[in-house]
Amino acid sequence: MYLCDIDFNTSSIVIPDTMATTANGFRTESDLIGARQISNEHLYGVQTLRGIENFQISVFHLSDYPLFIHGLAWTKEAAAIANHRLGLLSDEQKDAIVQACHELLEGKHHEHFPVDMIQGGAGTTTNMNANEVICNRALQIMGHELGEFQYLSPNDHVNGSQSTNDAYPTAIHLGLYASHLKLRPHLLQLIKALRDKAAQFAHVVKMGRTQLQDAVPMTLGQTFGGFASILEHEVECLDFAAEQFLSINMGATAIGTGICSEPEYADYCTEAMAKITGWKITRTADFVGATSDTSEMIGYSSALKRIAVKVNKICNDLRLLSSGPRCGLGEINLPAMQPGSSIMPGKVNPVIPEVMSQVCYKVIGNDLCVTMAGDASQMELNAMEPVMAQCCFESIDLLINGFDTLRTLCIEGITANEEKCRSYVRESIGIVTALNPIIGYKNSTKIAKEALETGRGVYDLIIEHGILSKEDLDTVLAPENMTHPVRLGIKPLK
Repeated sequence: MYLCDIDFNTSSIVIPDTMATTANGFRTESDLIGARQISNEHLYGVQTLRGIENFQISVFHLSDYPLFIHGLAWTKEAAAIANHRLGLLSDEQKDAIVQACHELLEGKHHEHFPVDMIQGGAGTTTNMNANEVICNRALQIMGHELGEFQYLSPNDHVNGSQSTNDAYPTAIHLGLYASHLKLRPHLLQLIKALRDKAAQFAHVVKMGRTQLQDAVPMTLGQTFGGFASILEHEVECLDFAAEQFLSINMGATAIGTGICSEPEYADYCTEAMAKITGWKITRTADFVGATSDTSEMIGYSSALKRIAVKVNKICNDLRLLSSGPRCGLGEINLPAMQPGSSIMPGKVNPVIPEVMSQVCYKVIGNDLCVTMAGDASQMELNAMEPVMAQCCFESIDLLINGFDTLRTLCIEGITANEEKCRSYVRESIGIVTALNPIIGYKNSTKIAKEALETGRGVYDLIIEHGILSKEDLDTVLAPENMTHPVRLGIKPLK
């Protein structure tokens, strides 16, 4: 539980929200609802406390997402710099806020962000959690006691020229962009592992399959190369979706009109944000439209879903290709990670592709939640941003862990059963397709039908019927001639 040590309502006591009284390790803070006692062990204040009590919803807390806290820190630092430039903060106030934000970026004080990620109020609880923690830490830096808001206020100073409705989505954008940069190399490492396997298995001829039926020969290297290529395309799509996060609505304040901010504030704040992060951050073209629009999260979540769908296809194929060991395809061997049954001795299951598939399903489900929450926008605000943010952050974390698990515990250790792959090719009727351009579809069909009815091989039947010489047949059916386009110039004998 994240509740304070003392939990009682003293709403009959009227204490101005600009100050707090401290005694016996506790301070009393007040807000619109009333006054509460808060342990001096906590940097957060009364509004965070109410959020803790009101939203005991999930196991996901703000402290679990450090890059989101970084996004809040960048947002508050940029706002402080802009407000100081406008003469709204003293040097001491600005410097203290900036230092407090830098400490958050260093990983300090994150335990003071206990609020549930899923909350009502369009993120006000999260925004005030950041305002209160930064303010109280800044007061300590200035040499004051916690809660002495007459020297520095969470609302008037740390939240100066802001509303939750521009600070919160901006922090989400920055936190998710940072999370994207963290995710990206893990995806690239997975792609590289697949490429390495493609090179390792380039010489292994196997049967391709469509609709789970024998098709035509290919190489196992081509299979893994295909896995890599379908993911490589998604990197560009993911990068494009992530770049949309670099457009922010700081200066929009409550509904996009910029009320309670000065004319230069939006530009000053955006400029400071770009300098702090080193990213190409720009202000959105229309604040009113942007304040209720969550398309950036919808787009990025969709890009994650695309990747999840493709990774799940890869995992399904790995399970099929490794099925057996005696009664399945058995073309590849997955690393044996753990015993597969409590009752069947010797059974080893493909547990790594299985867990990765479940990660993919969760990401796909999160995307549906993001889509539905994005559809819930009303008038000048979307109050469902908290669950959208939680889903996006969670999906990224799941994929990072999933990619690394799939790569290190499965992909890198895969081996090929080369002889079994070759035997499937030799025994398959599908190789007759390679003969189509030479002997014609009618003859190919005749040979395929006879092979099916008799159980004999295509190779022997072609020779027996005198359709091709053994030399020409061996040329046509050579692996290098069946796995890519060729011009052979071979003619049938009859």
